[in-house]
Amino acid sequence: MSDTIQLKSRSGGRAARVALRSAPLAEDKRPVRAGMPGGRLKVLTDAEVLRIHHAALDALEQIGLSQAPQSGIEIMTRAGAILGDDGRLRFPRALVEDMLAKAARDITLFGRDPKHDLHLSGTNVHFGTAGAAVHIVDLATNTYRDSTAQDLFDAARITHNLDNVHFFQRAMVCRDVLDNLEMDLNTIYACCSGTTKHVGTSFSDPSHVAPGFDMIHRIAGGEAAWRARPFISNSNCFVVPPMKFAEESCMAMESCIRGGMPVLLLSAGQAGATAPAPIALAIVQAVAECLAGVVYV
Repeated sequence: MSDTIQLKSRSGGRAARVALRSAPLAEDKRPVRAGMPGGRLKVLTDAEVLRIHHAALDALEQIGLSQAPQSGIEIMTRAGAILGDDGRLRFPRALVEDMLAKAARDITLFGRDPKHDLHLSGTNVHFGTAGAAVHIVDLATNTYRDSTAQDLFDAARITHNLDNVHFFQRAMVCRDVLDNLEMDLNTIYACCSGTTKHVGTSFSDPSHVAPGFDMIHRIAGGEAAWRARPFISNSNCFVVPPMKFAEESCMAMESCIRGGMPVLLLSAGQAGATAPAPIALAIVQAVAECLAGVVYV
């Protein structure tokens, strides 16, 4: 009988372990996934949230918003808003509550690739880029320079390959494209060339929406295909705080809505400057402005 012990060889050895560590995690094992449940952090109590909401309704009913374009005035007064002698549109509480009741609670922001669809319901959380930077740090020279269409495309490509970023809002401005129409078109092109995730963009002029949709329909494979799965949202600063509509942005928003594009309503008041200094009141103003936008949409 031999006293030689035969050891079982480990299958794969070090190379297998390295390959396992290098392989992408399965969808259900990734630490950050699109649509993970949130809502556990509650800065305000339910009663405080309701108090802010009622204060926003008071602001809409008593103060209202000024400087809506004529088209918007016609749309909102037909729905029940009241145009005062001072030119301000005021929103009765019942109108706002009716529009909130009609607003969808379960919607999908589509990607060009269905695996990137974002289901907005309940407490689902999604992470994405934002902003419209006009400068970028050039890593080759370690200096600031104007951002370019190439930078925007590169940012879209990076986002496309990051599991923990689920949609791509235009992160920077194509400063190398001097014509504003060409800039808006190149923005859409660069974003959609870099990622098949949902894209957010904006239009610098209402007249640019129609040619923008011409390009979008080509990317989608036709208008019907686009309307079935709108993969671009309009990031729209429809107000100039405090409590004023931004006329050109509103006109662009109307065209985007008619074209089947989802709208992200942006209010960007600054506490102590274009909004009240107390944080709670700044939130009241932002909620009021965005509720006016919901009625408008």
